Amino acid sequence: MDDYPIDKVYRLLEPGPVILLTTKEKDGTNNVMTIGFHMVVQHEQPPLLAAIIGPWDHTFKTLRTTKECVIAIPTVEMAKTVVDIGNCSGADEDKFEKFSLSTASGSEVGAPLIEQCKANIECRVADTKMVSKYNMFILEPVKAWVTPHLKDHKTIHHRGDGTFTVDGKVINLQDRMTKWKEYQE
Repeated sequence: MDDYPIDKVYRLLEPGPVILLTTKEKDGTNNVMTIGFHMVVQHEQPPLLAAIIGPWDHTFKTLRTTKECVIAIPTVEMAKTVVDIGNCSGADEDKFEKFSLSTASGSEVGAPLIEQCKANIECRVADTKMVSKYNMFILEPVKAWVTPHLKDHKTIHHRGDGTFTVDGKVINLQDRMTKWKEYQE
């Protein structure tokens, strides 16, 4: 085996699709940012998710203040837009207008849903204990939406170096998952 740089191990473990996270400031201004570092924290009730958002991000202050957001899951067709959203700041421009993102209102939080995304998850901040040390917000999903015509579209996964992979072939091993049957549809 060859040595691998310890500061790049995140590239080996990148867990899920690149997401867009939306917020709404107290003055009504919407913002969206691209996030590659997030994870499922717990799948039982209540389900909990985590997102890493640093104080250098415009969204950081808004999320600390409003304590709510939407996680929007874009499809591979949005890949270039997703990267471009991550290359600018909502402090400087309206990214919804710049990237022609269509919004819809959710039912539980003020942050907007993104209609072009395959799914949207309305969330409230459940815990901020790890924000000051790790920039990690623990989020509780309170409502989820899927866009039926995009449900089966593939997502992108950041490899940590500016390259991405696209969801691949799905293999079904549900019959072998005997310990976790309650999580199968």
